[in-house]
Amino acid sequence: MPQAIVTVQDFFKDNAQSLDLKLIGGGDGMKRIIKEQTVNRPGLVLAGHTKYFAYRRVQAFGNAEASYVKTLKPALREERYRRLLDHPLPCIVYCRNQRPDRVLLKAADAKGIPVFRSSLITMNFINLATLALEVLFAPRGTVIGSMVEIHGMGVIVRGDTGIGKSECILSLLERGYSLISDDVTKVVLLDNKEIIGSSPEITRSFMEVRGIGIVNVRALFGVGSVRSSKRLDLIVSLKHWDEVEDVDRLGIDERHTQVLGVNVPEIVIPVRPGRDIGRLVEVAALQTNLKRTGYNPAEALNSQLTAKMQSSNPH
Repeated sequence: MPQAIVTVQDFFKDNAQSLDLKLIGGGDGMKRIIKEQTVNRPGLVLAGHTKYFAYRRVQAFGNAEASYVKTLKPALREERYRRLLDHPLPCIVYCRNQRPDRVLLKAADAKGIPVFRSSLITMNFINLATLALEVLFAPRGTVIGSMVEIHGMGVIVRGDTGIGKSECILSLLERGYSLISDDVTKVVLLDNKEIIGSSPEITRSFMEVRGIGIVNVRALFGVGSVRSSKRLDLIVSLKHWDEVEDVDRLGIDERHTQVLGVNVPEIVIPVRPGRDIGRLVEVAALQTNLKRTGYNPAEALNSQLTAKMQSSNPH
């Protein structure tokens, strides 16, 4: 699976508030690419050792780096800055609200290397920025379908146009559950095993309901009716009754569909007039959650029937 391309602009846009980032120089270089998903402190380079410099990473200046360069004579300090900036760095972040001197800012502007300032202490910045970069670098994609949270389960409901997805989602919202995304769900793979679903930012909290138009879910059902993201636990596919050749009546065999290379449980629900699809999706989520604990009702019933037949026919 190809690695995501992450620019300094992506990093800044998604984390300016949480990391308290302020751009103070090198604004022409916001399209520079961050090639490694962690943070480096350039103390060794400033001391003159460049052999193992991790220049592909975000560079964080803390008290140690800022204090050290102040001890250098102007000519030597300028030479060390040149060594640092001769590498294709993605960007530099000064922590603890420290301000770089004019020599570095002028050189960074000339090279087009963005320089930021953050109020966070250095280790807090490194920890939070590393987590943020892991999310940015994670494989991602989209799934056509609406996502809701049902009893802590992230469920994507998908199906052909006009099959009743919106009515199903509305009935779930009326029962007190939460909307994650309408119609198109963004997905990202974390730690190569957990898929997180979310809504495109511009459409968050909104739903399209045929015959009514665009509705604001938060305004209609309250603040708790919308969530920004949720782990994907189940996909429910709605299909017209006559399109499902073999309706699963027992639930012993489990279906899965792949999302970003991960197998996600899938349940196909046949749709026809009179069926309460919202209630069926709710039960499907509860059933899947029950199976995750190790209990399968179909298997339990099958075991009881087998034991009964064996006891009634000892030979």
